[in-house]
Amino acid sequence: MRSLPPLAPGAAATAATAVAVCTALALTAPAARADDKPGNDGFSIKDPRITESSGLVASRAHPGVYWTHNDQDKGAFLYAVDSRTGKTVATITMTGVGTPRDVEAISMGPDGDLYVGDIGDNLGGKWSFVWVYKLPEPKQLKDQSIRAEQYVVKYSDGPRDAESLMVHPKTGRIYIADKKEDGEGSLYESPPPAELSTSRPNIFKRVADIDLWATDGAFSPNGKQLALRGYLGGVTYKWEGPGGKIKREGRLSVPLQRQGESLAFSPDGSRLMFGTEGQESDVEPRDVEGAGSPGGAASSGGASSDGDGDGGLGGYKGGALALGAVLVAFFGLKRLFRRKEG
Repeated sequence: MRSLPPLAPGAAATAATAVAVCTALALTAPAARADDKPGNDGFSIKDPRITESSGLVASRAHPGVYWTHNDQDKGAFLYAVDSRTGKTVATITMTGVGTPRDVEAISMGPDGDLYVGDIGDNLGGKWSFVWVYKLPEPKQLKDQSIRAEQYVVKYSDGPRDAESLMVHPKTGRIYIADKKEDGEGSLYESPPPAELSTSRPNIFKRVADIDLWATDGAFSPNGKQLALRGYLGGVTYKWEGPGGKIKREGRLSVPLQRQGESLAFSPDGSRLMFGTEGQESDVEPRDVEGAGSPGGAASSGGASSDGDGDGGLGGYKGGALALGAVLVAFFGLKRLFRRKEG
C-alpha cells in the first residue's frame, strides 16, 4: 500500500486523535495467553526489509514459521519468519514470474503449495487482469530461488481491487474477496484446480456477498470456516460447500493495529493471527472460540454472535464503538489521498 502525503492541519489533528484512541484502547486490550505450541503465540517481525507485511500464512513443513511478503518490493520475494524469535530464517525469490505489481495475500493449498496473490489495485480497476503465483513450500529453510507458476486472473464482472486470497484446504479452489469501501464486497471463485491454466486467463466468478471492507482472509484448517478481516473489524462465515455457499456466523475479535492487513489461522486452528504493516510490525493472536470442542478446531471462529455481546472490535464494544467514528474518518482521509495520488 502506498505511503500517504503530509496531512493538512485539520486532517493531522484527526489522525493524531485516531492514533491516541488506538493507543488507549490497545493498552486496555486483554493479553493473549501464552502457548507452548509452535506458531500459536504472537511475535514481532524483526527483518528491516519487511515494512509492508500484507499477507500471512503458517508453514506446514516448518513448525513455528510463518510466510509473509511486502506489498511492493525490490523483487518477487517471500520471507519465512520464525514466530519464536521474529527473525527471518529464509528468503525465497520467485522465478518464472513477471515483475510483481501489488502483492497482497498468501495462502497454503492442500498439496502444500504456497499461493501468492498479486491482486491489489489501488486505483480501483486499472488492471484488466491480476496474477496468482503458485510454488512448492521449500523443504529446507535457506535463501533460495524457486520457480513459480503464474496464473492470469480476470473477474467475471470486470476489474477490481482486492487484498484477500484464500485457498480451500480440502478442495484446492482459490477464492478472492474484493475490497469495497462501502462494505458491499464480493467473493470470487476460481475454476477447479485441474482446469487452472498458465497459458490463458482464468475467470473467477462471483459467488457470494461479503459485507466487509476486507484486507485479508483465511480458511480454518478443517475448511469449515472462512474468516475475513478489515482495519476495524472482521466477520466469520460457515463454509457450506463449493460455489461460495456461506452463512454469516458473527464478528471477529480484531485487535486495533496501525494498519491491519493480514490474517492467518495458527497451524492447529486454535488461534487467529492478526498482522499489520509497518517497521517491526506485530502479529497478535486471538483465541478461536470452540477450538477445543469435540467438533474440531474453528467451530466458532473467535467470533461473537451478531447480537448484543461484547465480541466486536476485540471485546471493547462500548468504548471502541463510541470512538469508532474517529478512526473511520482517519481511514477515509487515507482513501481520499490515495485517490488523489492516482
